[in-house]
Amino acid sequence: MLKSARKQERDPEGRMPLVEHLRELRNRIAKGLLAITAVTVVALAYSEELMQFLTRSVPKCGPDVTSDGGNCAIVSFNTLMAPFSTTIQISLVTGLVVASPVWLYQLWAFIAPGLHKSERKYTYAFVGAAVPLFTAGAYLAYRILPVSVKVLISLTPGGSANILSLGDVLDFTLRMVLVFGFAFELPLVLVMLNLTGVVTGRRMAGWWRGVIMGVFVFGAVITPTTDPIGMLALAGPITILYFAAVAFSLINDRRQTRSNPDARLGADDASPLDLTHEAVGAVEPAGASPALPEQATGESEAIRAGRVAAGKVMGG
Repeated sequence: MLKSARKQERDPEGRMPLVEHLRELRNRIAKGLLAITAVTVVALAYSEELMQFLTRSVPKCGPDVTSDGGNCAIVSFNTLMAPFSTTIQISLVTGLVVASPVWLYQLWAFIAPGLHKSERKYTYAFVGAAVPLFTAGAYLAYRILPVSVKVLISLTPGGSANILSLGDVLDFTLRMVLVFGFAFELPLVLVMLNLTGVVTGRRMAGWWRGVIMGVFVFGAVITPTTDPIGMLALAGPITILYFAAVAFSLINDRRQTRSNPDARLGADDASPLDLTHEAVGAVEPAGASPALPEQATGESEAIRAGRVAAGKVMGG
């Protein structure tokens, strides 16, 4: 009944009215929020295990070990509301991440009907490659977090203790994971720009010096450690992925040029001209056309002379 009612609300061209679009958007948002809420409630029951997992990179002090000179750290709550707010934060982030397939699907199901077939194909490829790349970046960040934390703690002078706020540790961990995850998406963005005809592979290849310099500077700034391990851990894989994107773009440009020579031309670019010489046929004779109006009307020489004489008399 619901499907038939929706079909009746469509216009003759199959388009949905604005009210139906808003109703569908409301239903899909409700489904996404329901999935996030369900996962968040489950995460609340395992909030302690999640905290231990996210703070595993911090070398914690044992019962008989004191935090002196940066050998270990004590993770604590600094305010009365910190345990509650931190638990809610961890559970909500877990709900957003774990329930992402559900709310991303709802978003896609709302947008997909308005896309062309080629645009849907590119979107499927983008999502299919974006998830593994983001996961790889997040996993790499989590693996190098212990090294980063140890380097930072080792800067503590002797006689001083490290008492770290759990909220600060969680913020640092999530920031590193998100930065590494989104940084791994850069080559995918370049590939999508090439597939849509915005950037050619040859132009991307010409950027290699600036891209490598920018990637290593970005890796040095975004990683808090003073040693080159964190910088190389981020810049190295991104550089490899960048050259892989360039290679893919060059192959794609060659394939499109072979199938359509004008495929990579922009709106303001001129297509190549065909300057091949062609044989000229035999010359056809053409009759002489009258050069003067008098000749075209067929007037005789006597009539023209009479007109000239009459003009002279009137002029005299």
